[in-house]
Amino acid sequence: MIDATRLEEFAQAVAAGTLEPAELVARVRAAAIVDAGCARLDGERALRCGAAEVVYGAGKTAGQIAEILRALAESCQERVLVTRLDEQKAAAVRASGIELTYRPGARIAYTGSLPEPDGDGTILVLSAGTSDAPVAEEACQTARFLGNRVKLVQDVGVAGIHRLLACGDDIARARVIIAVAGMEGALASVVAGLAACPVIAVPTSVGYGANLGGVTALLAMVNSCASGVSVVNIDNGFGAAYQASLINHLAGRGACA
Repeated sequence: MIDATRLEEFAQAVAAGTLEPAELVARVRAAAIVDAGCARLDGERALRCGAAEVVYGAGKTAGQIAEILRALAESCQERVLVTRLDEQKAAAVRASGIELTYRPGARIAYTGSLPEPDGDGTILVLSAGTSDAPVAEEACQTARFLGNRVKLVQDVGVAGIHRLLACGDDIARARVIIAVAGMEGALASVVAGLAACPVIAVPTSVGYGANLGGVTALLAMVNSCASGVSVVNIDNGFGAAYQASLINHLAGRGACA
């Protein structure tokens, strides 16, 4: 894998005359696809998109996950995030000789260490209730892996709105807010009415029958009357954190210059 720093070194070598332009092109092309046997991986995703290849653990065997992680390590991607990984699979991947840090509450694992936060501000994750915790944890762990400062505040649903209003300072200081809620999904609309930053709403499958496995919360969030709300799929804490991380790194990547 060629990251931005390595690519800059190659470019400087071309400018200095110590590397032929054709050789630079060949090296970049060679790193573009990583063949893991069971999967063809994107070795240049970090360079194009700002975050490297992520492994979706559900539906894959422990052997396949281990094979993918080895292939990425061989291509110099030392830090890899694995989402939706259960404890049994995580243990089996570890037993194959791969060093893995596992966070059971979030069903997330990663190789390597977490980076120092380099985002523009803090991502605030608010969850409506204790039952929403797994999705909120997935968002937190993903955001930290992507290099963000994260603050989690749990159990601030609108059924006791004074709990949310007590978080006014955190809401005012946040660069991005992730609002995680099931039931009728009202938390995101209320938060967006208080916040001056983007709010990413995550509907969860938590709720009684008419919640319809999260569809009710999803539709409520999509139809929010508050401005500045974007919505990801049901239970998709990873997707919300990825989006929040992109927003939180805009200034550092020159987009706001």
